[in-house]
Amino acid sequence: MSTSISLAGKVALVTGGGRGIGKAIARRLAEAGANVVIASRKLENLQATATEFASLPGRVVPIACHVGRVDQLENLVHQTELQLGPVDILVNNSATNLGQGPALAVTDEMLDKMVEINVKSALRLVRLTVPKMIERKTGGSIINISSVAGLEPQPGGLLYSFTKAGLLMLTRSWAHEFGPHGVRVNAIAPGLIQTEFSQYFWKDPQYVGHLERTQPIRRIGQPDEISFAALYLASDEASFVTGQVLVVDGGMTA
Repeated sequence: MSTSISLAGKVALVTGGGRGIGKAIARRLAEAGANVVIASRKLENLQATATEFASLPGRVVPIACHVGRVDQLENLVHQTELQLGPVDILVNNSATNLGQGPALAVTDEMLDKMVEINVKSALRLVRLTVPKMIERKTGGSIINISSVAGLEPQPGGLLYSFTKAGLLMLTRSWAHEFGPHGVRVNAIAPGLIQTEFSQYFWKDPQYVGHLERTQPIRRIGQPDEISFAALYLASDEASFVTGQVLVVDGGMTA
């Protein structure tokens, strides 16, 4: 689908860019002319996505990276700068959810893993990219993919809700600090989106049935519906928007 928004000359970095919401966002940014690095652990997924997007106006480059490892994040940013140039748009999309269940069943190991992937990776990538955005004085856009679970407790999802809420507070704090330097920071809070990551929920007929009876838009969302929100926040059309959470949930939290 064509768009009137242009990101020509911009460099974007999208974590978790090989599938699901990250893949949809990478496509949308590349369609608008941005050169995009997509990162995740599985290089084969990234390469397949890059091949699929080869005809788009923006170049799509796959780089394998475990976002829970500092050295790999440093290499990711270094390789992005070498191959495409300094980062203008950072999309912190990578996430994990391995603590689904009763709150009292949460272990230290679960907590450490969830914080490492869902929070620390964003913190580290911001430290690696934002100083150069400020130094160049050309602005920048950080987009954190949170969740409605970060706004309201998710049943059985203590750690996911906790880490996604933390990402929202990082968003607001960064917006205050980086705004005077021309760097905007916003978050997107999706509702239930049909991806491999969320199949625990949308493959549950009881859960989906309840959603389809009570949610104002009575269906599951699709990754493309998040990608348009990300495109807006990445672009100059959102030049007066920072520190905000754009909720894309079919009215679930209404």
